[in-house]
Amino acid sequence: MTALRPERDSSGVPYGDDQYASYGDPGAFEQPGAFEAAVDHLADPLTDPLPGHHPSPWFRSGPAEPEPEPLPQPEPEQPQEQEWYDPEGYARDWYGVREPTYKELYGAYAPPIPEVPQPPVDDETVGLRTADTRRIAEPEPEPEPKQAPEAPLEGGGRAARRKAAKKGASSASSAPRAGTASAAPLSRVEARRAERARKPSAGTVISRGLGEVFITVGVLMLLFVTYQLWWTNIRAHQQANGAASDLQERWANGKGKPGAFEPGQGFALLHIPRLDVVVPIAEGIDKSKVLDRGMVGHYNEGSTKTPMPDAKKGNFAVAGHRNTHGEPFRYINQLEPGDPIVVETQDKYFVYKMASILPQTQPSNTSVIGPVPPGSGFTEAGRYITLTTCTPEFTSKYRMIVWGKMVEERPRSKGKPSALVQ
Repeated sequence: MTALRPERDSSGVPYGDDQYASYGDPGAFEQPGAFEAAVDHLADPLTDPLPGHHPSPWFRSGPAEPEPEPLPQPEPEQPQEQEWYDPEGYARDWYGVREPTYKELYGAYAPPIPEVPQPPVDDETVGLRTADTRRIAEPEPEPEPKQAPEAPLEGGGRAARRKAAKKGASSASSAPRAGTASAAPLSRVEARRAERARKPSAGTVISRGLGEVFITVGVLMLLFVTYQLWWTNIRAHQQANGAASDLQERWANGKGKPGAFEPGQGFALLHIPRLDVVVPIAEGIDKSKVLDRGMVGHYNEGSTKTPMPDAKKGNFAVAGHRNTHGEPFRYINQLEPGDPIVVETQDKYFVYKMASILPQTQPSNTSVIGPVPPGSGFTEAGRYITLTTCTPEFTSKYRMIVWGKMVEERPRSKGKPSALVQ
């Protein structure tokens, strides 16, 4: 069935001869030069039109619209690592087909490749050398020109090439290296001057000797101080404790009856409860036999002779070290009036009360151990005790004196006095 053609088109113009009237007269372009003029009249869409003009006839100018904000650009994707790599295929794609090797072409019948002679190895070109900074920097001499190694003969065999290489290596090793100077031997005068310069001067030798002497003296002094302040106390305490044990053992065996004692022989014990001191009392004040052994010595010679504690009247005087060698009287300056001082013998306890102290006096002042010592506060003869020691500490320039008065005489059969029980 044939479709009917409409009588009019969509614009309402009837089909016929005038249907192209809206495009103008087609015959007008047949005139000479008309088509070129029409083409030139058209605007070139590739060129930038002037403001207000546009190549398109359907463009209508309007109010300028604001430029839109640029959209955020996505970050470029990181190239992902390839999971598989074919080196042979890569080489084939890049370099093309690999050519066969020399051995693959000829196989077992390949002719020998001629060996190219190599120059001998030069030690100076193997690695850079560093200067020895421990030596005095000296100007480096100009390097001597090197002789090129002889080239091996072309006609020679492998033995000849080896011989030529060894010869070149030996000549290179015998040549002076870079940075070392082939110094000429010194003359006799120059050698003597160099030897004299290497010897230390007299001032250097003297200063070294004095330094060694000072160091030795310092070490010896340090050892002596250590011996005096530490070892003498340890040794004296051991000796004093041994003497006290022997004295108590003799008392237990009934061999310590009162009477005349030999110098250095112990006969009593001195108790100072406030200072926690218990020390044996020996006859005499000799340093080596009594005082340096950590014991207290009784004045019993010449003008310094004093009575024993059991005398009816008198001043029982003793001496002891304040520093070193046991230092039993180290802190007697801390005693206060009324503090007990007890002398223990084989049969009795003699209890004294501290009365007064003389901080300093001359060593020649023997009146401090007299029957009625001046400065003690005693006005008449009685039963007293006197403790003497050196002062200031670690010196023997002066003497410190402590006096006490007897307040109790107690037999050992009645037990210890209250001053020792507390």
